[in-house]
Amino acid sequence: MSKLSEKDRERIIQVLESGEELPIDYKHVLFPPEKKEYEIVYAGKEREEDILADTMAVPLQPVKTFGKNGNGWINKLIFGDNLQIMKALMDDSDVQGQVKLIYIDPPFATKQEFRGSQDQKAYQDKIAGVKFIEFLRKRLILMKALLASDAFICVHLDYRKGHYLKVLMDEIFKENNFRNEIVVKRGTKNLQGQFETIDSLSSGHDVILFYSKQSKTRFRKITKKLGAIKGGTWNNHWRGTDRPTMRYELFGIEPTSGQWRWAKERTLEAIENYRKYEEDFSAEMAIDDYYLDILLNEGKKIDFVRLSNTGKPEHFVPPKNYVILSDVWLDISAYEGTKTYPTQKSEYLLDRLIRGLTKKSDLIIDAFAGSGTTMSVAEKLGRRWIGIDCGKLAIHIIQKRLLSLKKEIGNKGNSLEPKPFTLYNAGLYDFKQLKKLSWDGWRKYALLLFNCRDQKHKLSGIQLDGYRGRSDVLVFNHLKDPDLVLDYGFIEDLRSMIGSKVSREFFIIAPAARVMFLEDYLDKGSTRYYILRIPYSIINELHNRDFEAIKQPIDETQVNDTVDAVGFDFIRPPKVECVYQIKKAGDKSSDMASIKIKTFKSEAMLKGASQIPNRESLSMIMVDFDYKGDTFNLQKVLYASEIEKNNWEVHLPVESFKDKIMIIYLDIYGNEYREIKTVNDFKRREKRKKINA
Repeated sequence: MSKLSEKDRERIIQVLESGEELPIDYKHVLFPPEKKEYEIVYAGKEREEDILADTMAVPLQPVKTFGKNGNGWINKLIFGDNLQIMKALMDDSDVQGQVKLIYIDPPFATKQEFRGSQDQKAYQDKIAGVKFIEFLRKRLILMKALLASDAFICVHLDYRKGHYLKVLMDEIFKENNFRNEIVVKRGTKNLQGQFETIDSLSSGHDVILFYSKQSKTRFRKITKKLGAIKGGTWNNHWRGTDRPTMRYELFGIEPTSGQWRWAKERTLEAIENYRKYEEDFSAEMAIDDYYLDILLNEGKKIDFVRLSNTGKPEHFVPPKNYVILSDVWLDISAYEGTKTYPTQKSEYLLDRLIRGLTKKSDLIIDAFAGSGTTMSVAEKLGRRWIGIDCGKLAIHIIQKRLLSLKKEIGNKGNSLEPKPFTLYNAGLYDFKQLKKLSWDGWRKYALLLFNCRDQKHKLSGIQLDGYRGRSDVLVFNHLKDPDLVLDYGFIEDLRSMIGSKVSREFFIIAPAARVMFLEDYLDKGSTRYYILRIPYSIINELHNRDFEAIKQPIDETQVNDTVDAVGFDFIRPPKVECVYQIKKAGDKSSDMASIKIKTFKSEAMLKGASQIPNRESLSMIMVDFDYKGDTFNLQKVLYASEIEKNNWEVHLPVESFKDKIMIIYLDIYGNEYREIKTVNDFKRREKRKKINA
């Protein structure tokens, strides 16, 4: 057991006496985990307890809500690193322990090149070996913490890494909670040339590792519809004693020459239990017709649900023209036939999983949201959802997809207006929006940003705001007085008031503009006073590694590249300088609008960002040819790699322009510069300078 200071002992006693939950920092000191009889061992593997305790959480900053913002739950689309985001969600009572299904399609870490749309490479996963295993393990540990007790998790992988993850998930979720390894057809492939080599067979399937959080958790069997469902047979006779009490009106029908199998009270009870258990199944079949069919006496027992003595469904028998599926799914494809995003999953696959494993209004998370298939299907089936992705391209694709939904699976049928959802940033923040917060909002955000516990307390009569680990935290109230500053005198006054009661470290969070000295910390006596500035990246000394930003791709092959992002930064639009002109074409082709990129420099404050040569910090350019003045609707993506090959010049067909277009220039750290143009802006043929502060 680690040695506790006298002050730590006093705090623990105070917390226990108050009936509050013991902070996790103390739990692992007082109650170190027992060593397991067996476990997977590899280089770089962290303790599960350390992952839960030490992972840095980042607050969610709302950017925009789409749809009418009513009361209650609002679906969430979050840009940022899923590890830090899920740690933050653990403090959200609407999410923690409430998630009924997590589906993830993580990068497969194969270093194998696949072909995507337009015969381009789809992705190359860079995380290999144990790094990839630990990358997923950390996230799976947090996912388990978010799941409800009766929840499920499905991890979609290919044949290269599925066996490693099976062993890993047995350790995290326990082997007795393993339900199935589901085999899914990858899709139709052109096999021409596949037999020219003999080093391997053509890959035709993916796997989905399917676990429950608890072994006792039951779920409705996943079924497949074989054909149209027919109504019941109303006049079949019961071969037994005629009982008039068994003839009553049900669903507007009263048997004339037959009778119902059950008494009316039992029938109504069964129907109610069925509706609760299968509340959304009626979307595929006529519930009333089916119940007529099973309750009419046909001289044989065809119970749809066998009731236990508690009155709850105990045994599932599929409806007529349905069949219970095995764990081999060759009737649907894992991937969409037409892709707008590399590795885009099929709506039919997610429909089958979500419909089979959840009920209406259940909460679903996809932490590698990609093209947004999970969120789209969840929306169509009336489930609540959270989608997370570290790619700005993915966020724009998902946003567009949700705002142009079709009601039927497979993106067919009439338009469907989605329920309200909010777009959030996590780890990359807009400081201008923070300055608009009230004191309570600022205080809460400041504590979350630096991973401090919100726990007001007093030392020598001085009101403090919380703890970072076991050390005291003060949030500097810059809103109280516009002339109040944090200078050497403020630190001296603070020290004189709290004296020896403070521990070896003391943290003060303040706006950078209100701090009157350059040092990151000041040593006063035996205490070091750290100054945590906003906007500012946290002092490296307080972290076991430098802050690392999410890198945006410069090529389609990098779309699914993933790194562990640590820490946070603030939005700083890049410096951009371009020349715009119209290039005339011949009779058979359209005139082209040309954008010649002269200067592109990232203004990010991250380590090494300022040293990147001109234009090499560009990730991509995204275009909306018909910008309506409200929502960016992604229509074209041009990656930096292809722009560089064209001598840093972009060509856009003039015939695609509507009244206004929006162009987004994205740097590799996720910072955007946006501009609105018309055709006339290109006709001026002038150099237009765009420098952002």
